[in-house]
Amino acid sequence: MYDLHPGELGVELNRLVPVLHRQGDMREADIDGVFAGIQVRVLRGTVVAHIGEAMWLVTCAPMSLDSPKLEGRTAVVTGASSGLGRRFAKTLHDAGAHVVVAARRRDRLRELAESLGDRVTVVAADLTDPQQREMLISEARAVAGHIDVLVNNAGYGTPVAAEDEELEHFMKTIEVNLTAVFHLSQLAGRHMIDVGRGSIVNVSSILGMVGSAPIKEVSYCAAKGGVVNMTRALGAEWARKGVRVNSIAPGWFPTEMTQEQMFDDEAGMAFIERNTPMGRGGELSELDG
Repeated sequence: MYDLHPGELGVELNRLVPVLHRQGDMREADIDGVFAGIQVRVLRGTVVAHIGEAMWLVTCAPMSLDSPKLEGRTAVVTGASSGLGRRFAKTLHDAGAHVVVAARRRDRLRELAESLGDRVTVVAADLTDPQQREMLISEARAVAGHIDVLVNNAGYGTPVAAEDEELEHFMKTIEVNLTAVFHLSQLAGRHMIDVGRGSIVNVSSILGMVGSAPIKEVSYCAAKGGVVNMTRALGAEWARKGVRVNSIAPGWFPTEMTQEQMFDDEAGMAFIERNTPMGRGGELSELDG
C-alpha cells in the first residue's frame, strides 16, 4: 500500500507514473497497491489499474532530463524571448543541446542567452518575413552543420469579434501561427530528410481543438487547428524518412499573451478554473518532457 493523497491520482493515471518513478518503484517486479480506492499494479513498466469493470493500461516511460541526452545536437526554438518558448529553450539546453533561440526582441534573447551560458545562438527574426525565416534556418545550420530539433513555438493572437475582425489581422494571425510553421518545417525538414533524422515539434493550442467562445479569437483558432492537421500530414509524409513531426496543444499557461487578461484577472481565473479538468492553469514545468 502506498500512502498517496487521493488528489495525486483520482482517475488521472498519467500522474501516477511520475509519482511512482520519483519513489523509485519503477522496477521489473510486481507492485500492488490501492490508490484513491483504485486497485493498481505495476508490472515491467506498465501500470494496470482496475476501476470498476474497466481496466486501464498506462505505459510507464517517464522522461528524465537529469543527465544530458542531446549533447552534440542543435535545437531551434522560435518565440523564445518569453513564455513557453523561453522554457522550451532552457529545457533543451539543460538536456545538452546547442540552442538557437529566435524572436523579434533581441534584448530578451540576449538576456536568455546570458542566463543559460554557453551553447546558445541568438537570432533576431520577424517570422512574418519569409526571407528572415530562411535566414534563421541558415544560421542554425551554420552552428554545427545540422539541425536536429525544431520547436515551432512563436505565436500571435489578439481577441476580436469575428464580425469586426479586419482581413489584415486575420491574415497576420494565419501568417505567424500557420504559414511560418509550415515554412520553417519545410526548410528544416529538407535538411533532416537529407541526413535521415530529426524531430519537429509544433506548438498548437487547445483552441486549435475546440471553439474559443466566449473568447473571440476565430483567426487564432483557425490557425492552430491548421497546425494540428498539418502536423498529422507532415508526420505521415516524413515518418519513413526518419523525421518525426509532433504537436502539443497547451491549455492555459501563464505567458505574456495570457497573464494580464486571464491569470491577473479575477473573471479570467474563474473561467480557467471552471473550464479545465484540473480546475487550474498549467505550470510551465509540466511541458518539459
